[in-house]
Amino acid sequence: MRPALIFQGVTKRYARNAPPALDKLSFTVPRGVVCGLVGPNGAGKTTAFSVISGFLPPDEGRVDLLGMGPYDPWRMKGRVGVLPQDAELPDRHTPVELLTHLARLQGMTAADAKREAERRVADVNLGDKVGARVAALSHGMRRRVAVASALLGEPELVMLDEPTAGLDPVQARSLRDLLRGLRGKQTVVISSHNLLELEQLCDWVVMIDRGRCIRQGSVAEVTGQGEQLAWWLGPGALDLTALGARIPGCVVSRAEDVLTVSAPRGVDLDLVSIEVMRVLVEAGVPLRTLRRGVSLEDRFVDDAAKAGKR
Repeated sequence: MRPALIFQGVTKRYARNAPPALDKLSFTVPRGVVCGLVGPNGAGKTTAFSVISGFLPPDEGRVDLLGMGPYDPWRMKGRVGVLPQDAELPDRHTPVELLTHLARLQGMTAADAKREAERRVADVNLGDKVGARVAALSHGMRRRVAVASALLGEPELVMLDEPTAGLDPVQARSLRDLLRGLRGKQTVVISSHNLLELEQLCDWVVMIDRGRCIRQGSVAEVTGQGEQLAWWLGPGALDLTALGARIPGCVVSRAEDVLTVSAPRGVDLDLVSIEVMRVLVEAGVPLRTLRRGVSLEDRFVDDAAKAGKR
């Protein structure tokens, strides 16, 4: 696994005697993934973004971007794109004019910068607003311009803080599709409170609470997609003992309308699912919903509660 981003024992305080915003924070983000950075308000997500992008120096620990050490604007020009949470844009230019200027700052020629700006404006579905000044755009449109600015020049590492905040459902889906298409080509780290959205979009997740990492790994591993199945059932009697005998080694339970099967690592859950479906058909019990693993939200809430007790 080649890392795109490494935090190793990073601590950051805003005042000498204040509790740390980051408390020996350590995590790794592999190259080419879309990573969700998850945590409650005050967990340290924005501080971590500020340290990554060079706005804040860490008090202790090591930060490594793209194998080049901490952020350096000269060595990493054009290789890291950042969207801060509360990005404010100069409002007297059009989106293309603004993005062209930012692309020029990355070292592009005038012609290349204009082409890149026009491409990114189209990517965020603002092609019909190329002649409008940023001041005349809605909040959601300005947010899309800000996202486009972080994608200029196809940076190797893209940091996005709440990129879909203020977007309507259609535009939010379009942006998710755009970001999903970057997987394997660029590394994207997204900080968001929308865990359902991150679960749909990301293939890697880092969970932090009180400035510390409480879990990290692939979304499939974190949510247990290879270890647990849950069926939401309609009415009907089901013999759990008989079902357990059909899928030896698995643990079967039912709470009201939810049937849960937990399997040891290495068991093929697809084969388990087929056998459970046979039992449901034989018993005449209708299936309403099927889910692999637990939700990212449930996993985070459970982990945060455990971390709070330690």
